[in-house]
This record gives sequence, C-alpha cells and structure tokens, in this order.
Amino acid sequence: MNRKHHHYKGAEVSCCVKYFLFVFNILFWLLGATFLAVGLWAWAEKGVLANLSSITDLGGFDPVWLFIVVGGVMFVLGFAGCIGALRENTTLLKFFSVFLGLIFFLELTAGILAFVFKDWIKDQLNFFINNNVKAYRDDIDLQNLIDFAQEYWSCCGAHGPDDWNLNIYFNCTEPNPSRERCGVPFSCCVKDPAEDVINTQCGYDVRLKLELDRQKYIYTKGCVGQFEKWLQDNLIIVAGIFVGVALLQIFGICLAQNLVSDVKAVKANW
Repeated sequence: MNRKHHHYKGAEVSCCVKYFLFVFNILFWLLGATFLAVGLWAWAEKGVLANLSSITDLGGFDPVWLFIVVGGVMFVLGFAGCIGALRENTTLLKFFSVFLGLIFFLELTAGILAFVFKDWIKDQLNFFINNNVKAYRDDIDLQNLIDFAQEYWSCCGAHGPDDWNLNIYFNCTEPNPSRERCGVPFSCCVKDPAEDVINTQCGYDVRLKLELDRQKYIYTKGCVGQFEKWLQDNLIIVAGIFVGVALLQIFGICLAQNLVSDVKAVKANW
C-alpha cells in the first residue's frame, strides 16, 4: 500500500507546464479571434457576406483571405491548446500538437521546395503579380496591397511599368477611353520629398515617354527583381523570423506532449 501510495504521489501534472501552455494559447486564441473578426468585418464592408458568390468574382487575390485563413487556424489551435491545458483534456492536447506539427511540416516542406525550385517559384510570383495587376481596380484591399508593395520596394509591375498594359484602365490601346491610358498607378511614381500631399495623377501618360525620361518620374524596376533583392539584403532577419516561429511551434508541441504524458501518468495510478 505504501509503495502504491508513494508512486501515486510521484505522478502529478506540472502546474508550470499546464498554466504556461494555457496562457500562451489564450493569447494565441484571442489574436486569432481578432484576425478573424477583422477579416469578417472587411468582407461585411465589401458586401461579401451578403453575397457569398462574390468571393469568386475577384480575378486577383483578396488580402482579406489572409486574415480569414490565418485567424481561423490560430483560433482553432488556440482553442484546442487553451481548453486542453485548462481541462487536462488529452484529446484536445493531442489535436493541438498534431495540428501544430502538421503546420510545421508543411512550412518546412514549402521552404525546401522554394529553395530547390527557385526558378519555378519566380515564375509563379510573376504570374501572381500580373494576375493582380489585371484586377487592380476590382478590389480596394488588393489595390492598397499593390500600392504598398510598389511604394515599399520602389518598383512598378512584375518586371516593369509596361506590365500595366495588362490592366484595362492603364493599357495603351487606341480604343481605351480611360484617362489613365498609357499611365501607371501613383504608387509607381518617384516621390518628391517637397510634396506633402500625394499626387494621384503623377503616373498619367508616363509610358508615352522614352525609357530614359520615364526614370525621372516613375520606378522602372519590376517588383519580382526588387523583392528578390530585398530578400538577399534581409536574409538574416527573414531567416531569424522563420527560425523563431519554428522554435515556438516545437516548444508548443513539446509542452503539449509533456502535459499529455503527465495526465496519462496520473490517470494510470487511479
């Protein structure tokens, strides 16, 4: 009896692991809920929730999808980890660790494939950007995302300003009645430090000029090349972020598995 009693008392759930995992996941859960709420609010503002078929109407990428998908995954993971830790529920804890492990494996696989198939990834990035150039005026969130990317990386189009011929408002064909014909969005323009107010018409007719003259007014480098250059210049920071995220995921899996082992050990002595 004494040996059994001693063994029972030796098997206990670690309070540090339990509540650390709980706090970690409740923050994760709340952040996921925030992302999800922002995404749903954005869709509600655009009328997507009133007409779900409009989700497929956009020819390009809707940035709201990022908030919906990332928020949804974080919400589910946070819920499973939080409730699993608080209630010492091994089913939810196993789901949390397996799901987190699957995400880690997918990230690792994507990283390896991106390194091995660099040229294919570059082609897909080019295709992705050009598709979104076509849909530039179709969605305000997409428009803001493209403008931000072109301003941040000092670029214009996927490979250059002439990629904007793909857009019906900016193409240079004679029948095009748009005032923006043969132009580019204002985010392609070289900023004048003396201007406090953004001139949204700075890109009008700029592609009618000669190549050397264009450089005075707009960025002439493509966003694919500028993005590659940015990655090379910030390789240590980008790699550090990915390693940090990976370590957090591994740490979360280890904590969950540790708690599962503790719970099983305690139940084995009942």
